[in-house]
Amino acid sequence: MPLASFTWSDLADLALAVFLFIVGFGLAYALYRLGATLGRVSSFIRGTERELLPVITKVGGTVDRVNGQLDKVDHMTDAAVDAVDSIDEAVRTVAAAVKRPVQKLSGLTSGIRHGASSLRVRRDWREAVRIGREEAERRERDLEDELRREGP
Repeated sequence: MPLASFTWSDLADLALAVFLFIVGFGLAYALYRLGATLGRVSSFIRGTERELLPVITKVGGTVDRVNGQLDKVDHMTDAAVDAVDSIDEAVRTVAAAVKRPVQKLSGLTSGIRHGASSLRVRRDWREAVRIGREEAERRERDLEDELRREGP
């Protein structure tokens, strides 16, 4: 082919051929690098599997043992709650049994004190007894109100 018969269309074909050759070489190089990268990723995943699976197995065993210990603690706390409930019930029973005698004794001492004070001031036995009874009743009511206000 003589140089004079070389046309612009031949030049475009030549440029396209060179371009396609360069693109093909570039794609081949990129695919080669991608293959190498995928090989390294695959190797990394295999190594991770080999090293991580035993660790996961050990963690699973540890979690099982911890759950067993937590079950024991749960039983202990249940027993402690039951013991506290029993103690609370016993204290309430004792408090209920002691409450009325304490009220009466408190009323009696308050009544005697006020009655004796009235007897000393007024020198009237009947008035002293009346004041003592009133004070005893008032003190019992006040104590009852205090105990009710404090509540269980």
